[in-house]
Amino acid sequence: MASANAPKAAVLGKQSKASLPGEIFGEGLHASLVHEVARAEAAARRRGTASTLGRGEVSMTGAKAWRQKGTGRARAGPLSVPHRRGGGVAFGPKPHRNNVKVNRKARRRALRGALSVHAARGSIAVLDASTFDEPGTKRAAELLAKWGAREPTLVVLDAEETVAAKSFRNLPRVSVLPATVAGVADIVGHASMVVSERALEVLQARAAEVKRDRGERQGRRPQTAGEGDG
Repeated sequence: MASANAPKAAVLGKQSKASLPGEIFGEGLHASLVHEVARAEAAARRRGTASTLGRGEVSMTGAKAWRQKGTGRARAGPLSVPHRRGGGVAFGPKPHRNNVKVNRKARRRALRGALSVHAARGSIAVLDASTFDEPGTKRAAELLAKWGAREPTLVVLDAEETVAAKSFRNLPRVSVLPATVAGVADIVGHASMVVSERALEVLQARAAEVKRDRGERQGRRPQTAGEGDG
């Protein structure tokens, strides 16, 4: 049973409010932790495919340009050196990964903090995506306008709620993301947030605090039935 002090969220298309789980939407904001996780997410999304040809990779001979003496020119080596036209690039970018490690508990805590900010300021609403039998951008716009959504708006849906996704995705300054993909950077980067009922369950599972028993914390494998008998 929901507590009387549980966070509330508006329901799109209705006058009622939905109760949000306090253990997820009642977390205090940890600005430094949210910044760390948002930075890690942004770094992981970088493709890191920029690449240049080095001195040994350019299509050019490595032979000496001309003989050392007797030409009246300055001494020169191969033309593939970086300071010559058509030469290789010195210290240029190469494909690499930009991943930043963040602990699982820290990620979940930052996600709870980001969700709690929207719950505290009343900028989150719940959507019953099953009411969209067919795509309707006009109806989606009316629902957001009636609620008073602030832009930019993030709409988080379940991966199978494709009809609702088609209804919201063409609206200006509205981003539609699956619940399994929406991250801390996406949540804090939008002024308002709409979550479907099914997507809300996915976010709760992603943001729930990790709890381990005492044996697991001490590195012991849990004993199964029948082990150690006799």
